[in-house]
Amino acid sequence: MSRRVPRARTALVLALAAALGSPLALTAPAAAGGRYGVTPLKFTVRAGAGTCTVDADLYRPAGVDSAHPAPAVLATNGFGGSKDDGSTDAVGKAFAARGYVSLVYSGLGFGASGCLVSLDDPAVDGRAASQLVDFLAGRRAADDGTRADYVTQDGAGDPRVGMIGGSYGGAVQLATAAVDHRVDALVPMITWNDLAYSLDPNNAVGAGDVPGAFKWQWTNGFYLMGESQPLTRPALDPTRINSLTCLHFTSQACDTVRTLDSGHYPEDATRRLLSYARGVSPVSYLDRVTAPTLLVQGQADTLFNLNEATATYRTLKAQGTETKMIWQSWGHSGGMTDPAAGELNLAQGNLETSYVGRRVLAWFDRYLHRDRNTGTGPDFAYYRDWITDPDHTYATADRLPASGRTLYLSGDGTLVDQPGQVTRGSRTYTNWLVPTSHSESSLAGVIGLPDPAPYDVKGTHLDWTSAPLTQAMDVVGAPRATLKVVSPKAERAQGSPDAADRLVLFAKLYDEAPDGTRTLVHRLVAPVRVPDATSAFTVTLPGIVHRFAQGHRLRFVIAASDDAYFGNRGIKPVTVVSSPEDTGTLSLPVVPE
Repeated sequence: MSRRVPRARTALVLALAAALGSPLALTAPAAAGGRYGVTPLKFTVRAGAGTCTVDADLYRPAGVDSAHPAPAVLATNGFGGSKDDGSTDAVGKAFAARGYVSLVYSGLGFGASGCLVSLDDPAVDGRAASQLVDFLAGRRAADDGTRADYVTQDGAGDPRVGMIGGSYGGAVQLATAAVDHRVDALVPMITWNDLAYSLDPNNAVGAGDVPGAFKWQWTNGFYLMGESQPLTRPALDPTRINSLTCLHFTSQACDTVRTLDSGHYPEDATRRLLSYARGVSPVSYLDRVTAPTLLVQGQADTLFNLNEATATYRTLKAQGTETKMIWQSWGHSGGMTDPAAGELNLAQGNLETSYVGRRVLAWFDRYLHRDRNTGTGPDFAYYRDWITDPDHTYATADRLPASGRTLYLSGDGTLVDQPGQVTRGSRTYTNWLVPTSHSESSLAGVIGLPDPAPYDVKGTHLDWTSAPLTQAMDVVGAPRATLKVVSPKAERAQGSPDAADRLVLFAKLYDEAPDGTRTLVHRLVAPVRVPDATSAFTVTLPGIVHRFAQGHRLRFVIAASDDAYFGNRGIKPVTVVSSPEDTGTLSLPVVPE
């Protein structure tokens, strides 16, 4: 069941596995004060319709026994990784050194664990992790007979256990907590809320089942990692083999990627396939999550942006689940292996000295050690890259910022403060049959390749630019834009049964310096497949934390394409008309300096 893979593709897979498999760069402190022993274990678990083996390591602190129990921390790897990664075994080392019993394992379909990759499905990955909680509860033994009778218990069969991990190892925490309420605390980092949005985003508010623009670079990078695992992990467990046409994923996962790759989105098929992605995502089961949750999301992340954590945060808060959120600096698109000064980086042993690290320790102190005198910090905190003192880079708030400033899209290409300042006019752009805008090469930083600066080809985009700012403006959150476009070809195409015929555009916000230099903040864009080209629509841009300095200008752009995404089929000219009585807007969540 082997495949011949070109040498260049093999190199790409190996590079991806090395980089993307370590989304949470946790390594043990250089001088851990605690002593612990490590025991390799195997567990046969029920997962979906079958069983498979989970490969794990148990870290037991010195002095912890049945007479002196300790709370436990459970963790697993990011996509493509294993328990042996520096980013996964380090969790066991770091928390065992601080007195926790730590159990780290290779997620299903990765490392030496069996089963197919099922995208953190709670019915599969969540149920498998729940059986590891059974082990920590003393209810079951590992395959070699090892038992853990030294974990703090809250009742018969109810261990005191928290979870921490990033990306793929973040979503599995929510999946586990949804099926097992014995889990006491969660710290999901840089993970998703809805894979349908992550991989095929439509940032139009109220778009319903209209598919978005396929994020083909990120999606196929991960798909290639999963399907090409024999290159990085020979002698795979046979339970990890599905079929010749879908080697290591569940069939529904393969079908979803292939449909998106085809560039055709027949309404019924697309809804069914995206329903699968959404069904295995937290958005579909957060109502079952009751464990206190500290969400940590990265600002530098075009894979799982800040909007994903915000959606999870709002859902959990609304249902009464104890939840707080931190927007740190690093994510999948930057800073993972070399965080900014003062940021969480356990390679430097800085749990106690970084803001995020202290918040994590406090979270576990509160909910695992049950120290009610320990405060867990504010509801919301965010990293500010314009602050040079690493001890004061975080600002805090008791709620997410609301929209604080609205600008209007004038017919002369300016952003103005009042509707009465809007100039009447119309401007038109058109797409080419090839992409003419660039925001990022999604995998460039991951595999060490240069990435050209963002650009938009003249005639294939429209822009609106503000006057120079008279004082600095701090934007914290997701800007929103309202738009109305005129496109007769798009109006005719949207009657097609193939949703891929509908108009696609990409909204984004640049910071323009006095010298004309333009910065696309963290290279983030908002793909939109317009639900109805005859009506106005609202676009939610990805969340940012950014200071537009005094003298700088805001530049709002809508572009016909972006080479990191699939875009329009056929040529669809687009006109935007502005008048004082009827024009588009850009709303910004601004906070005081």
